[in-house]
Amino acid sequence: MLTYTNPVYKGYFADPFVWQHLGVYYAIGTGAAEAAGTVDEIADVLNFDPNKQRVFPLLRSFDFVNWHYVGNALPRPDPALGNNFWAPEVAYSDGKFYLYYSVGHEDKNHQLRVAKSDSPLGLYEDIGEPLTDLNNCPFAIDPHPFCDDDGQWYLFYARDFLDTEGGVRAGTAIAVDRLENMIKLAGVETVVLRSRCDWQRFLNNRLMYGEFYDWHTLEGPCVRKHEGRYYCFYSGGCWETENYGVDYGVADSVMGTYSDAGNEAVPRVLRSLPGHVKGPGHNSIVFAPDGQTEYIAYHAWGKDARQMCLDKIIWTTAGPRCEGPTWTPQTIDINKSYQKIEN
Repeated sequence: MLTYTNPVYKGYFADPFVWQHLGVYYAIGTGAAEAAGTVDEIADVLNFDPNKQRVFPLLRSFDFVNWHYVGNALPRPDPALGNNFWAPEVAYSDGKFYLYYSVGHEDKNHQLRVAKSDSPLGLYEDIGEPLTDLNNCPFAIDPHPFCDDDGQWYLFYARDFLDTEGGVRAGTAIAVDRLENMIKLAGVETVVLRSRCDWQRFLNNRLMYGEFYDWHTLEGPCVRKHEGRYYCFYSGGCWETENYGVDYGVADSVMGTYSDAGNEAVPRVLRSLPGHVKGPGHNSIVFAPDGQTEYIAYHAWGKDARQMCLDKIIWTTAGPRCEGPTWTPQTIDINKSYQKIEN
């Protein structure tokens, strides 16, 4: 047994995406410079070349609880695309690793892009074309690739909606499109979930697209198929405050229709615990070394930084719940992890 205490990595590490490959765990996330839009100040510390820049910190762990920084994943593409790089995720298909991410200028002109590599540690090379068109979708973030049982890939992401028909609220919400291949969307976008709850409010009277809105936010999609149904986890509210938390919608097919009914009062998976954990959110899901226990990887606020945390997911008759957020020592059995690596 090993013991860990959240956060499991002490550095700034927002929007953590954790995956396992050949018995080794990897994590990629948004670094402090990418979040703040100061990537111009990043030097290529791996090659000691200040003229080359890389974004998105990568971590590695051989036991799931001890995490170490191993470098930045992506050489910065064209600076004209923007200084804010957010929420990377990695998919593995046909021997290649595909890094999906968004880039833009603060809260506008964010597009989804993809890079690829032969190694989980990169370097990842941007393919040179966007996945989304700024003319049709001026703000798209948080791409999440999901592979269904038949091998078909889909891309879930967050984008802006301004209409309020049917009781939904203006703001950022979740959509999905089918991937024709790992670097091209099919162009058949479907709305997954829209905001309809007070706890999902980002900001009142927010100036967006030339008008003021009571702005709400759903972001950070993460899809898990469980017992034949599709669960789209998401984070809602304002990422800087204690109202931020994780909830989910459920559907019988991957493209929906999804329902998150039952979350009207509070997020049901993760929420702040005053005095202990603030703003837990933007999660991914990964199996522990035993191959059976599921963990949710998420960030929560330390003093001045978002940091990576891990806690168990429990599937109940009422839906998925988390044994957290925790801030005290937790134990995990790692024996089977070493067996996997040795075999």
